[in-house]
Amino acid sequence: MEKSKLHGIEIDPLSGRIAKQLYQKASIAIEGFEDTKLPDNHFDVVLGNIPFGEFKVNDSRYNAQKFLIHDYFIAKALDKVRAGGVVMFITSKGTMDKASPEVRKYIAQRAELLGAVRLPDNTFRANAGTEVTSDILILQKRDSVIDIEPEWVHLDTDDNGITMNSYFVQNPEMVLGEMKMESTRFGMDSVCKAYPDVPLAGLLHEAMQRINGEIPEQEDEIDRISDEQDKSIPADPNVRNFSFALVDGRVYFRENNTMTPAKASMTAENRIKGLLEIRDCVRKLIQYQTDDYPEEMIQTEQKNLNRFYDVFTKKYGLINSRGNYLAFAADESYFLLCSLEVLDDEGKFKRKADMFTKRTIKPHREVTFVETASEALALSIGEKARVDLEYMARLTGRTQEEIIRDLQGVIFKVPSSEPARYVTADEYLSGNVREKLKIAEITAKADPELAANVSALEKVIPKDLPASEISVRLGTTWIPQEDIQQFMVELLTPSSHAMGRLQVRYTPHSGDWFIENKNSDVGNVKADSTYGTKRASAYRIMEDTLNLRDTRIFDYVYDEHHNKKAVLNHKETTAAQAKQEVIKQAFGDWIWKDPERRNRLVRYYNDTFNSIRPREYDGSHITFGGISPEIKLRPHQVNAIAHILYGGNTLLAHKVGAGKTFEMVAAAQESKRLGLCQKSMFVVPNHLVGQ
Repeated sequence: MEKSKLHGIEIDPLSGRIAKQLYQKASIAIEGFEDTKLPDNHFDVVLGNIPFGEFKVNDSRYNAQKFLIHDYFIAKALDKVRAGGVVMFITSKGTMDKASPEVRKYIAQRAELLGAVRLPDNTFRANAGTEVTSDILILQKRDSVIDIEPEWVHLDTDDNGITMNSYFVQNPEMVLGEMKMESTRFGMDSVCKAYPDVPLAGLLHEAMQRINGEIPEQEDEIDRISDEQDKSIPADPNVRNFSFALVDGRVYFRENNTMTPAKASMTAENRIKGLLEIRDCVRKLIQYQTDDYPEEMIQTEQKNLNRFYDVFTKKYGLINSRGNYLAFAADESYFLLCSLEVLDDEGKFKRKADMFTKRTIKPHREVTFVETASEALALSIGEKARVDLEYMARLTGRTQEEIIRDLQGVIFKVPSSEPARYVTADEYLSGNVREKLKIAEITAKADPELAANVSALEKVIPKDLPASEISVRLGTTWIPQEDIQQFMVELLTPSSHAMGRLQVRYTPHSGDWFIENKNSDVGNVKADSTYGTKRASAYRIMEDTLNLRDTRIFDYVYDEHHNKKAVLNHKETTAAQAKQEVIKQAFGDWIWKDPERRNRLVRYYNDTFNSIRPREYDGSHITFGGISPEIKLRPHQVNAIAHILYGGNTLLAHKVGAGKTFEMVAAAQESKRLGLCQKSMFVVPNHLVGQ
């Protein structure tokens, strides 16, 4: 062991730092096993006390197998040891005893089970405070994956009728306790109970002596991990994640918290160094333009960029070339550098981008003083995406009360908001204005300032629609079931016997209508003939109509295999659907006939559905700090961006070529600048990613 090179993995920062002090010659990675970058087929031995749990680890390489965390550790460890290497883990008994053999089969195809020891459930009570039956598994990796299914993949039952892994049934001496059935949080389950007054240490020593195996010798080779980890350094906070950087003349790549030497040929490394000069120059130029540096400094940096680019492309070709892609694509800024070249439709060089010669970023200049409250409001919406009275007061030098008074009718106080919050008229006087009016009328009794809200809302309430402009059909869900019941009774006049049994029911959760006891009105001519047929009563047809279904009549026949088969009866179906149209027409004539019912339903419809006033978005106040001076957004684009920023959700339904891409990108940039979002996500077809 003295010459062994040890590597440890510990996810807990404190435990990891302690391990580094205890094992100072070992390489300890403080991270999750799923994040550790270790080579496959490398280690002689992997051992540990792995976590148990009924949850999965997100690792794209193993997600398809849907391993629980303890099974995931075993599967990944087997990939890390070389052929003949040994994996020795303490895991929960679930790995060996679970009903599904899929995980054990996966393991058996890749490793031989040298042996297993079942530990009593109190083994870890003293140091971990937990009682769980656990197993020590010792596996030796095979030379290759083979299709095999040894007996230990399956379960068996012992003499006491307890189901467990067949290995323990056939080797009871490897169970260091008595197997019993107990009630657990998973129901009745098998547990291993320690033998009283028998030390576990002695039993474990004897059991381990029964396990035989050896690790075959392997030719000496350079320890790639040690070499790489010896040269790795902590990440430089000034280097962006997933980026190359030069450290003492050598190319490193940052990934999360560490920077490791780049694995590249001499030519590729020289390409990276050249692209690093261009990348750093581009970023400096972007920063200069964003911060509005003097024109002389920007022009000097543009000259540097031209020089770096010309020298590089003369030696290594276009940045967009395959060789440069292979060398530098891992860097998060590669596609930024690709945009320095304007290519034609065939991918050939057309010209350098405007950044080489022009300002491509309009700097954001902060306004510190305005004279009027209206100007302050426009700036507040543009810079804060809301009515910020404190900010507006600083801009104008006036009190908030003066600004509110000057902007009366332009901004409105939101009722019951604490602290008081104001919004613009286009926001407040839109949406469900009837509901807003009800709230304003109630709160205005205690707050006289809200009287302006009531007055403004009353002016924008949509005009009530009369009954003649409201389309209603049988099956409309906002018509009460009592009205449908009345229509059915008045249309079909059921017998007194059936009257008390026929009931129309509506289920809001599923949106289904149902007529109870449809067959109780026997001998009713209206139900069987006037509005129904001999194959479909008017009650059934009405129920179909309420559920927006066409009535269909089927006959049933038996095929040559004596299977019952439904066949559409076209004649009877046509007759039933004709009656369905008669019932629909009768309902249309009936619904508005009674004055009381008409007034009630018209009032309900207008209050419920004729209450929304669309908001009109105006983006003229948006400044778009950092946008290229070459980009001139059209009014419809600016308004669409305002809709995205303030509307919550937005559909951009413009025609092709109307500028939706600019709208999305500008809205994402403004959202981040205003603090409305931290990160935007765009979902696009794969072939557009390169753009």
